[in-house]
Amino acid sequence: MNMACTMIGGVPMKALLDQLKQYTTVVADTGDFRQMEEYAPQDATTNPSLILSAAKVPEYRPILEKVVLDMKDVPLSGSILAGELMNRVIVAFGLEILKRVPGRVSSEVDARLSFDTQATIGKAHEIIHLYEQAGVERERVLIKIASTWEGICAARELEKEGIHCNLTLLFSLVQAVACAEAGVRLISPFVGRILDWYSKNTGESYTSETDPGVLSVRSIYHYYKKYGYPVQIMGASFRNTGEILALAGCDLLTISPVLLGELSTGQGTVNCELTPTVSATMDIPRVPSDEKSFRFLMNEDAMATEKTAEGIRRFSADIRRLEDMLLEMHAEA
Repeated sequence: MNMACTMIGGVPMKALLDQLKQYTTVVADTGDFRQMEEYAPQDATTNPSLILSAAKVPEYRPILEKVVLDMKDVPLSGSILAGELMNRVIVAFGLEILKRVPGRVSSEVDARLSFDTQATIGKAHEIIHLYEQAGVERERVLIKIASTWEGICAARELEKEGIHCNLTLLFSLVQAVACAEAGVRLISPFVGRILDWYSKNTGESYTSETDPGVLSVRSIYHYYKKYGYPVQIMGASFRNTGEILALAGCDLLTISPVLLGELSTGQGTVNCELTPTVSATMDIPRVPSDEKSFRFLMNEDAMATEKTAEGIRRFSADIRRLEDMLLEMHAEA
């Protein structure tokens, strides 16, 4: 990786990525271990789609093969076997990630459980148990859960147990407020997918300052800092570096390897766009977070409703593909 500084008037100028790290914790949005080593993020986050992509790379095949062989003589079959294989693959990738980042890894609960609070809690327990068996402390793991009402309720109970959560597929302020009231550790509002929806439905072009995804994350940031919520905000799902730089100062940003590469070679000045002191002075009305208000306000927001449902469908489809791959490997072992 080329992280060299250029000289402007005899003064070295840091790459955009180096400057961004002064204001924001950078997280790698990838399942590729080499890319984590290259860009040296603090944390890493994955999802079923990223793990499925990584699982198809020959050098990562041994991780899947070891999981399958370890389960070869376990008396399980069908969906129970598929679920256990998935748990172990998720944790196996997580353990490899934790060797490469100093902070935390986010490991995702099965998206097909997004509307089942108790099943989500049970799956989180299974994943945390496997990490603890491997000697990993809970503080280094975030359980990733979709920001449905049921998912947020599950996160509330898990947080009481000291199992920290990353609420994902988050597209609206009402989802963010419900997460904050539930006491979750971290949320991942999706920037690029919001932009995608508005670009498709309005036909308009947006700058980084008018980008609906950027504006959504800024509104969440201001609300949290205004009212003193300790929840960490991690902007996610970026389409370009302009969106990222427009959120400099956000607690964390999870960035794909392609955009990390552009930031690591890009030159210019990064300004801190978000600060708690400014947010604290803003006049921001409270948003209700009870179940009836949550469901109504989500229903009023077509973008948030559609993108949350779409994200759950996509993750569920990739989980099924990964399960099929693992079951086929298990049958051949």
